[in-house]
This record gives sequence, C-alpha cells and structure tokens, in this order.
Amino acid sequence: MKWQEHIIIDPQILVGKPVIKGTRLAVEFIIELLANGWTEEEIFRNYPGLTHEDIQACLGYASFLLHSEMVYPLKV
Repeated sequence: MKWQEHIIIDPQILVGKPVIKGTRLAVEFIIELLANGWTEEEIFRNYPGLTHEDIQACLGYASFLLHSEMVYPLKV
C-alpha cells in the first residue's frame, strides 16, 4: 500500500500539513491518537469516515519521514 494514495499536502488545507485525503484530519493528529493509546476501533468510532488503510498510510508517512531524517551528533 502506498501512503501517497491516502495522504495529501495542499496549502489550502490546514496550511499545507499532510492530511488524510478527503478530510481535514492531519497525519500528526492520527499519529498522536495512536501514541496516546487509542485503538483503531476507537479512532473509527470517533471518525467513522476513516479506514484501516488511512491509518496505515499515516504510519507509512511517518516512517518515510523518519527514514529520510538526518541525525548528526552534537559536540558539547
């Protein structure tokens, strides 16, 4: 599954934050819900338009960003 099929970045929606296509739900919001212990079922109950694929796309997008991140050690 390609996250690009579910996640869009449009400057007209939430100032260009990545969102789930067809919604105004930011990827960071869904990741935050999962990080705070929400299950998929809880997310679906509160946001019934979402699918398992949408949540997987959010995780895929986060993974993509982390893989592309460059980390440099700080000298103190």
